[in-house]
Amino acid sequence: MLIDTIWDIYQEEYVEKLDKEVGLKNIDMIVVQHMEPDHGGGLGYLMSKLPENTPIYCTKNGADTIRKHFNNKNWNFQIVKTGDTVKTGKYELVFVEMTMLHWPDSLLTYVKGANVIFSNDAFGQHYSGAGFFNDEVDSCELYQEAMKYYANILLPYSPLVKRKIEEIKSMNLQIDIIAPAHGVIWRENPMQIIEKYYEWSQNYKEDFVSIVYDTMYDSTRKMAEAIAEGFIESGVKVKLFNASITDRSDLITDLFKSKGIIIGSCTVNNTVMRPIISLLEEIKALRFKDKLAAGFGSYGWSGEAPNIISKRLQEAGLKVPLQPIKVKYRPTEQELLECKEYGKTLAKLL
Repeated sequence: MLIDTIWDIYQEEYVEKLDKEVGLKNIDMIVVQHMEPDHGGGLGYLMSKLPENTPIYCTKNGADTIRKHFNNKNWNFQIVKTGDTVKTGKYELVFVEMTMLHWPDSLLTYVKGANVIFSNDAFGQHYSGAGFFNDEVDSCELYQEAMKYYANILLPYSPLVKRKIEEIKSMNLQIDIIAPAHGVIWRENPMQIIEKYYEWSQNYKEDFVSIVYDTMYDSTRKMAEAIAEGFIESGVKVKLFNASITDRSDLITDLFKSKGIIIGSCTVNNTVMRPIISLLEEIKALRFKDKLAAGFGSYGWSGEAPNIISKRLQEAGLKVPLQPIKVKYRPTEQELLECKEYGKTLAKLL
């Protein structure tokens, strides 16, 4: 029995090692939990080395996706749903559909008897640690990477995550190991990551505000710093980010943790600077919930950027209680004081 394959750019090396370590003749069934190419791209090459009737266990969406990827309708698909089981000899597999976590075809496989969950994308990280297991790596680093993975990939599906975790808990599975397809394996208190996902799925917030800006000649940066002073003087912690130089995945993670998102840009060609407009699109796509938001910015001619930011934040479903604040050319001392007051007013609305 084999669970999942590999990205097709590594398929020949993978099959060679698989044959050496396991023996292709010993593979009598394949479970395909997810057909994104980094997980299942090597399936076609592997199947060319196996009997064509080798059963492939997957969801209905999985079978449809496999057919589209490999243009082959003759493979022996065994469609499974939540609660379906199959004997493997010593163990029994229990399947749980993970629809839209994060693809329509996603599937989780529980090995009854070994008490192992193969969770595919869920509970993973884009992280190569010093060891294979969670007790072999730095726990703070691991949790940062796990949260980054959740914030950048699974956040839009948080309501589904919450319901799926409740469903899995109701199955009363004895879980000793959680083995995701990305990152380290959870063997020391594996339920900790399930509990964290449950927490993160419910409009998670930490006690700080993020101020993100892009600037051409530092006017918007000065506004951002003055707004930050207003929050700080009101007793609110602040993180300040320049969108043009901050790693986007790290930035999204901090926005996920924030209770407020304040975004600024100068106006260029009647619109917002590129790092900010793309960030606003991501915020909308990731479906952040229950966060205070506001826009600000400087301009030289027409000054559309702050209004565009404010409108995009509203369209993303965030709470935008104030009109954006804007400054023409370089902010004066009085205008910077007004920015500070803007921060103080927002702090009262948190």
